[in-house]
Amino acid sequence: MDRSRPVYAWAMYDFANSAYVTTVATALLPAYFAAVVAPDGLRLGQTSIPAVSLWGYAVSLAAALVFVMAPVLGSVADRGGLRRRFLILSCVTGSVAAMLTGVCGPGDILLTLGLFICAHTAFNAGNTFYDAFLPDIAPPEQRDRVSSLGYAFGYAGGGLQLALALLLVEGHAFFGLDKGQAVRLGMALAGAWWLGFALITFRSLPEPAGTDLSRPSWPRMAADGFRGAWVALRMVMARPNLFRFLVAYLFYNDGVQTVISMATIYGQQEIGLSEGVLVLTLLGIQAVALVGAFLFARLAGRFGTKPALMASLVGWIGIAVYGFSITTAQEYFALGVGVGLVLGGSQALSRSLFSQLVPPGAPTVFFGFFSVLTKLSAVLGPLVFAVVRQTTGSARPAILALVLFFIVGLALLMRVRTGEAHA
Repeated sequence: MDRSRPVYAWAMYDFANSAYVTTVATALLPAYFAAVVAPDGLRLGQTSIPAVSLWGYAVSLAAALVFVMAPVLGSVADRGGLRRRFLILSCVTGSVAAMLTGVCGPGDILLTLGLFICAHTAFNAGNTFYDAFLPDIAPPEQRDRVSSLGYAFGYAGGGLQLALALLLVEGHAFFGLDKGQAVRLGMALAGAWWLGFALITFRSLPEPAGTDLSRPSWPRMAADGFRGAWVALRMVMARPNLFRFLVAYLFYNDGVQTVISMATIYGQQEIGLSEGVLVLTLLGIQAVALVGAFLFARLAGRFGTKPALMASLVGWIGIAVYGFSITTAQEYFALGVGVGLVLGGSQALSRSLFSQLVPPGAPTVFFGFFSVLTKLSAVLGPLVFAVVRQTTGSARPAILALVLFFIVGLALLMRVRTGEAHA
């Protein structure tokens, strides 16, 4: 079989599921939730929770759920030879939940948040299994390229589907829809895109050779999962250099994930931008991110993975500072261009650098732990954002607070040694 076939099948899953994260989780649902579903927020007794804070709490809860689930799911899938099947299950669950967001209307606050949490949990859980395929389909010297290829496919797929959503929302009258109907249909179509294109991955991405295909009982596999998570933690703690990188990643990726999840609702609530401007900006991010992923891959090839990653974090610091003061659609779009430029570099190179630091012989265990940490790193940032917004009455101090996440992450990353095999 063509050796490139599994690589492109693997990358195709990013093409598929990025439609959900760009169109539903980032572009349409946050703004729709704030403007239509919960314009006055939610009142619990004497406490009023604004839509921005509700969204931040939901993002944080979804990440926390995956953090709890991922160690067991990852270890169980590896032990039982079910990695591919768990990826399929995550995809089906998440895509169906995403499609069902298309039925949510005014006042459906808990239904909307519940479907979002289900879809987002499934999306991130699926990436646990998706990331673990990387060491199996690419040797170490090709992982920068293959990792960047996956993100590039994701930006392409997310961008194309987002363009269709923009066409649908802005041309809603042509299609005989009001804007709310167009937004709901756009979200449903994004869920269908996720499931449809993922079928290409499932047809051509087999379980790795040598996978244990035995089927012990589910309680036994769950117990093995907890033990595997504990073993992975001990293995990481025994490698100070790898541990330093993971702590750095925990901080700076929390900032990245918060920007991604809160950008649209920030623009809608704080700046008062329309759905068209928000979607157009996110479409621009996808286009720039596609270029940025390859640009940072070339920088990594010339200067090294770590220096290129550090450069992307400096860019993130500048973005957070600039985001504090923007007031116009033009400034918001400029901010989006900056995000797109550094987004691909920080994500793809983080995954690649981690793969260079793990020891041979147990890559799945370490990538499972990396996926767990990725989920944990999406908990604190949105939670801080939500609390600051609810406390101060403005999202601007919340976005400025993200600077601290990037500075701490950068400072810790500077102490990570490269060139020392599996330190």
